[in-house]
Amino acid sequence: MTIKGKAYIVGAYEHPLRKAPDKSVAQLHAEVAKGAIEDAGLGKDDIDGYFCAGDAPGANVWSMANYMNLKLRHVDSTDMGGCSYLVHVAHAAQAIAAGKCNVALVTLAGRPNSEGSSGTQVRDRGVNLPDAPFEMPYSPVTVNLYAMVAMRHMYEYGTTSEQLAWVKVAASHHAQYNPNAMLRDVVTVEQVVNSPMISDPLHRLDCCVVSDGGGAVIVAKPEIARSLKRPLVKITGAGETTKGQMGGKVDLSYSGARWTGPLAFEEAGVKPSDIKYASIYDSFTITVIMQLEDLGFCKKGEGGKFVSDGNLISGIGKLPFNTDGGGLCNNHPANRGGMTKIIEAVRQLRGEAHAKVQVPSCDLALAHGTGGALGHRHGSATLIMERE
Repeated sequence: MTIKGKAYIVGAYEHPLRKAPDKSVAQLHAEVAKGAIEDAGLGKDDIDGYFCAGDAPGANVWSMANYMNLKLRHVDSTDMGGCSYLVHVAHAAQAIAAGKCNVALVTLAGRPNSEGSSGTQVRDRGVNLPDAPFEMPYSPVTVNLYAMVAMRHMYEYGTTSEQLAWVKVAASHHAQYNPNAMLRDVVTVEQVVNSPMISDPLHRLDCCVVSDGGGAVIVAKPEIARSLKRPLVKITGAGETTKGQMGGKVDLSYSGARWTGPLAFEEAGVKPSDIKYASIYDSFTITVIMQLEDLGFCKKGEGGKFVSDGNLISGIGKLPFNTDGGGLCNNHPANRGGMTKIIEAVRQLRGEAHAKVQVPSCDLALAHGTGGALGHRHGSATLIMERE
């Protein structure tokens, strides 16, 4: 069963705060839910499906459902890390197509900035998990895992630090117009490569920010979407997968986007060259380059060249990306960036992005996310949306 045209994103809301020491995580979830419901022009009682992941506090999905006093007939607490929310939108579309719910709420929220948790240290989650006994003795750190991928990409394809830096430069050009962005100063390639080295070859400015906040979206069946006074953003294609150590045949040169991209494009009936705007997960600059290649926007190994000279900057390049500033400059709530990728894509399709970064005639957008780390195992999800 295809989800193409079976559901629409009718509400989207991003929390304005980047540090919220006086708010609980549950309160942040409730505030973004309220914002998205109001953006859609609906009421809380219209929600009959709820989707959340590991960032939601409590024992399980029932904790937040109880906190927000939701009356539900479909729930999903699939956790795929940072790409969970793209997975949730696809799952919500599937549930709506199957008649399991009519209006689904998807929330993300967290406060790592207030809690002093950068998300850099890979947590020891217990010896009973399959990977822990083999990896925890080596104390893996998230930035090291991505640095390993970046170094491999440089070795295989000649990618340079200057090319990585162009991803950050593009994000900063967009963030200057976002009043809520954590880092609003436009930076140069030289400033990125001269910033302190964190894990060779990744510099400080190659790394995403750490922020509180969150976001939410509302997914509804077509009849309800058309009854609302909001631009119609139709879900047309999706793909999800995981990538690990491949039974020992480790290949750091590609990500799960190699599989999720073709799945989404096939379902949507479009190709990469049709996409007007792309929200690409940007935990690190190398993450963007890898995913652009694997999604088919350029050939494998040509990602560094593709992002250079402002090719990702709205109004300058041919593929505007992360026009809110992305995780590199805007925010990365709960150390999970997938939700904000959806929200900015919805803004672009509605024509509601900042005038300085709005893509003209933006009628087809892609959002892509990862969860986990490219250096050992991760989830991957792609979502294609169309302005109707």
